[in-house]
Amino acid sequence: MRFKPWPRPTPYKDTPRKRAAYRRKQEREQAALPLFAPAIAERQLGVAEEMVRRTGQWERQQLEGRRQRAQAWRRVRARLFEHPTSRRRAIRALWRICPYPADPSYFGTLLHEIATGRIDPARPPWGGRHTLTPRTTPNPASFAEAFRQIGQCTVGGGPKTVGADERLFCGNLGSGILFLTSRVRLIEPNESFYTASNHRLRDSHVGSSGHWVDIAVRGPCSDEDLRRIARLARAADTRPVAVRRIDPLAGLSGREAAR
Repeated sequence: MRFKPWPRPTPYKDTPRKRAAYRRKQEREQAALPLFAPAIAERQLGVAEEMVRRTGQWERQQLEGRRQRAQAWRRVRARLFEHPTSRRRAIRALWRICPYPADPSYFGTLLHEIATGRIDPARPPWGGRHTLTPRTTPNPASFAEAFRQIGQCTVGGGPKTVGADERLFCGNLGSGILFLTSRVRLIEPNESFYTASNHRLRDSHVGSSGHWVDIAVRGPCSDEDLRRIARLARAADTRPVAVRRIDPLAGLSGREAAR
């Protein structure tokens, strides 16, 4: 199913502006009926009590909204499972590509339109222009064209050093999405490790004589793709580069491309 994530609202905050606005509201209520102003003031809550009441009300409203939304999803899912398995799969595939917002009310509308014959799951009115297709780079000319960096962390370090920069890349050469973890390692284990903060897989010559680049590949990677990644990575860096495939389930390295 294609669910729309529940928005994460900002919790209610007790601020001086809200307290001042509540005091003005109390004054307006008393000024509206000046003869009964003492009685009105007696029934009004104090500022601190009102802030506590509003905080509790906000929390109750959030819980109730989530409960109602979950209940709505359960109702439309029950309607979906009234269909046979083959038709249910067709409806779910249609829901993934339809232009409707991912909301239970819109999913219920889609089920109603299918039940009344206004929409045929095999021939939807919006055609195939909303079909999701992965973005691939089957014949990249460079490492930067094939993969983009999506993360970075620092491993190790010391005084005035940043240790080894470990970078995460992602891309798709045609067989599926690949995740590459690039880390600079020491050739001589007794050397100290100094890595510039502007290190990149490409255009970096820092420590080129004493370091090599270790790239771990996770995802559907064939032998040909592994060799292509190694070729692109070596063209982007003057240091020795080793590319190896990682088994995501066992956590073990697979076949390794030659350094």
